[in-house]
Amino acid sequence: MEDLSIKIKIAERIYPLTVKGEQEELMRRAEKLINDRMKVYESNYSVKDKQDLLAMCALEFAVRSLEMETKRALMDENTATQLEEMEKFLSQYLSKY
Repeated sequence: MEDLSIKIKIAERIYPLTVKGEQEELMRRAEKLINDRMKVYESNYSVKDKQDLLAMCALEFAVRSLEMETKRALMDENTATQLEEMEKFLSQYLSKY
């Protein structure tokens, strides 16, 4: 796909971007997610400063990203262990024949 010029609005500021066509939907979803989270923080914590709201969103998303990274690493480790156990089992089974 070709590059697209789009405008993303976050915290009442417009950011012109050039993205690949297949990235546009992802960018629009990210835009909505950030603005929605900012609204939640603004209403729950009575914070009005956009910089503070953006910092809170950035912290939340960074923590989520790190949690996912940790879970993924554990899953990879568990998968590797399971594959090793299967390989041992198959080797033992096949060595009998």
